[in-house]
Amino acid sequence: MIPSLDLQEWFGGIDIYLFDQLLKGRIVAGMKVLDAGCGSGRNLVYLLKSGYDVFAVDESPEAIAQTRRLAATLAPHLPKDNFRVEAVEKMSFAGTSFDVVLSSAVLHFASNEDSWEAMLKEMWRLLKPGGIFFARLASTIGIEDQVELIAGRRYHLPDGSERFLVDEAMLLRVTAELGGEFIEPIKTTVVQNMRAMTTWCLRKR
Repeated sequence: MIPSLDLQEWFGGIDIYLFDQLLKGRIVAGMKVLDAGCGSGRNLVYLLKSGYDVFAVDESPEAIAQTRRLAATLAPHLPKDNFRVEAVEKMSFAGTSFDVVLSSAVLHFASNEDSWEAMLKEMWRLLKPGGIFFARLASTIGIEDQVELIAGRRYHLPDGSERFLVDEAMLLRVTAELGGEFIEPIKTTVVQNMRAMTTWCLRKR
């Protein structure tokens, strides 16, 4: 009999589309991974347990304190300084440092297009050539008629939130400007016409 596996214990609250990248063998143990805007560290449980060289930033001291506690339990060999209270648009790591940069539910909190671009360019700066950029972010894709424009790319969503929303044309344009290469087609999940979450996965050429 195959022993049971406690998936929650092993993977925590990992984003299902990040889990998909693990299953496809694109993110493997030993890689240096940065979670830019890590929150409580929900995407880091498996990585910490499995030999990844994990780093993270978040503007919230409480979030970093929680992530440090998680790391101390699951990967006590990692230095506390791997986990820093910093803004995504101004991180203190050296350039081209990481094999993988994660941005899960972060970019849509940008206040305007300048803020969005600053976060993106900083994450791209830290990525090694050949490295993987994984982002999940809110978009207008599939709910164009349900969102209400405020100004620029700020919208009211039917779920009552206010977000910076991208569309497919913008993601295609920005990918080309970065010199990125798609490793997955753009994928969007529409949640009952209330919001749309898009997965954007690139390799740095």
